[in-house]
Amino acid sequence: MTNIHLEDAGAVRVITINRRERFNSLDIETARDFRRAGLQCARDTAVRAVVLRGLPGVFCSGADLKFIRERPPHYGDAFKEILEYIHSAISEIRRAPKPFIAAVDGVAAAGGFGIAMACDLVVASTRATFEWAYGKTALTGAESSTFLLPRLIGILRSMELVLLNPRLTSAQALDWGLITGVHDVEALDTKALEIAQRLADGPARAYAMAKDLLNASAGFDRFELHLDRELQELTRAADGSEVAEGLAAFLEKRSAVYA
Repeated sequence: MTNIHLEDAGAVRVITINRRERFNSLDIETARDFRRAGLQCARDTAVRAVVLRGLPGVFCSGADLKFIRERPPHYGDAFKEILEYIHSAISEIRRAPKPFIAAVDGVAAAGGFGIAMACDLVVASTRATFEWAYGKTALTGAESSTFLLPRLIGILRSMELVLLNPRLTSAQALDWGLITGVHDVEALDTKALEIAQRLADGPARAYAMAKDLLNASAGFDRFELHLDRELQELTRAADGSEVAEGLAAFLEKRSAVYA
């Protein structure tokens, strides 16, 4: 796997997204490898906890918009191919009978935001930022964000994130209830591994059933159906004029002009 690295620390497995030149965004190859890594970690019984991280200074910026814009005329097809892999990985993370811990250092935006929120625990560095970001390119949201946000922070604050798109600092994200802890940059990886090791040393079967019960109470029986609808709505939007303008404006670093 070229841009996804796996490393074991005892019964803890660390997944690292390693594509710094594109801000850890996911093209088709990287998304495919991300799914493969997520599936392996979820189903390997020797792995009792998983840490998901990016490179120092950047967690993940979601789907690679430059890659997508280079595949006209139907952007929806490129989005669909990438998101099918990401959604499959997210589904594995949520259903896995073991905890996944996101360690966020730097930017978690759009799909990167959704991937982090799909994990069971989220720890962040003091320089981490969290941004929904889909609206910048006229996209409708994906990677589980429209399912998870109301369950994490309520409908009103979810609307604020979606419609006004504030960029949250890690301290703000902690206050809002999006993440579970904030640590110094130098301590983040160590802290994430400590948490994962503590969980790996704990009662695995009890944790698995508790996670399953909490998922059931939050309506996760509809999770895959919602991921499918997110994919359908985003790919439909992606073939429209608003996304064409939004992508152009984003990559040209100018304000979008919508008719």
